[in-house]
Amino acid sequence: MALVLVGPGWTVAPSSTDGDGRPYVYAEGAPGAVLEDKVAVTNPSDKPLKVSLRGADPGREKATDTGAWIRFAETTVKIPARTRAEVPFTVSVPAGATPGDHPGAVVARAGGRDVGVSVHLRVSGPTLSALTVENVRVDKGSIAYDVVNRGNTTLSPRLAVRADGVLGAALDRSRALPVQLLPGRRASLTEPWRNAPALDAVDVKVTVTAGGGAADSATASARFVPWPAVGGILAVLAGAGCAAYWYLRRRRPSWPVPPHLFRLLRLLRRQGNVRSAP
Repeated sequence: MALVLVGPGWTVAPSSTDGDGRPYVYAEGAPGAVLEDKVAVTNPSDKPLKVSLRGADPGREKATDTGAWIRFAETTVKIPARTRAEVPFTVSVPAGATPGDHPGAVVARAGGRDVGVSVHLRVSGPTLSALTVENVRVDKGSIAYDVVNRGNTTLSPRLAVRADGVLGAALDRSRALPVQLLPGRRASLTEPWRNAPALDAVDVKVTVTAGGGAADSATASARFVPWPAVGGILAVLAGAGCAAYWYLRRRRPSWPVPPHLFRLLRLLRRQGNVRSAP
């Protein structure tokens, strides 16, 4: 999705001559090409507006890709009151730029606030859509995983997750993921699992696909044990075991009879000196 932000009392957007309201700037060219476009800055107030302009890369403080290739004739412009001004800029694609998608942005700053417009640059040449699924972790109530864009195109990934337990499928779900995964970027995601089994052993498989044939899967295993309930059962069994032990001990003589005394009594009986009690 394009980034078009609205500042306090002023706006910036891709320039449009036919009123179609472009949501972002799209540019495509071969390595070494110089591409041209414009952004429109609107100042609806009754005072002049001083705006500074720069290029930027999404998620990076210092531009090293498309943001570094964006150039303005003037990096600071003054917009008169109640005026919409078009500001031209160029994108100079380096000769050694890799083919594929190179997202960037034009950022305008005024009054202490940054306002930006997305720039979708595609460098001509062979493209590759590829991704990997990594670090699958299963916890009570969620499945966490990482998706890495290993190609040179922006991906709109789709998730399919399945968990098989002892008694069959415990989870089977698929949906589009609410992310745009830029080339070379990693996204750490979590899939809720609110009805996970209380007692089971499951094998979880996470599959992520995207346009251009990008696809990968990764697996993990988990054991769900309701430890509070198990602890209660063990406590009951331990108590029953202790009661049985003390019961058996009370049924036995309080002191052991030495073996040699039994042998002496048998000898005396054979000699007639000792008779059994009537």
